[in-house]
Amino acid sequence: MVDVLALVEARYRTGLGEPDARAAVTFLGTDRIEVLRFTDGDVVRYATLGMSAQPMTDPTAALADPVKGPRAELVLSVRAGVADTDKVLRPLAVLAASPQVEGLVVAPGASLDVGDPLWPGAPFTSVLVAESGGLLEDLELDAPMDPVRFLPLLPMTPNEAAWKRVHGAAALQERWLNSGTDLRDPLRKSVSLD
Repeated sequence: MVDVLALVEARYRTGLGEPDARAAVTFLGTDRIEVLRFTDGDVVRYATLGMSAQPMTDPTAALADPVKGPRAELVLSVRAGVADTDKVLRPLAVLAASPQVEGLVVAPGASLDVGDPLWPGAPFTSVLVAESGGLLEDLELDAPMDPVRFLPLLPMTPNEAAWKRVHGAAALQERWLNSGTDLRDPLRKSVSLD
């Protein structure tokens, strides 16, 4: 059996460089989730390692397939030095464990909420899951395993999350784009939703 996590970590190293910090969190009844930190100039990226060890399973499925099914890791990019974003490690690990704990299938367009600020002073408690393939290419695995997708997380204010529930992910992303919103600003204000 292929070591999926070793391949994922190798993809991180080739795509993002060497991690300058890492932390591990284990929740009762789940596999260990690590969060790696990569610094690239004025941007810091936090990437999960462990979510893709098992395929995500539809909660309505009668039996979980141990091989087939979507696999993903989460990547959050923010501006460095503006806020204490290193405190996002635990919330990120919580989100990465949600497929094991809650039976969620994390996919682009989904909203994930941790219920508390992502880091001290953050105006965000939730994230929008974006499409993979931009920063890191999907990691192909041997058949019949699905590839590992590296899903970017875009922090949302509570108002943006509520607006997204009504209008959809694409409409919110278009609103951000049209407003020139800096989605990496860890202290940014909500986009105008009028």
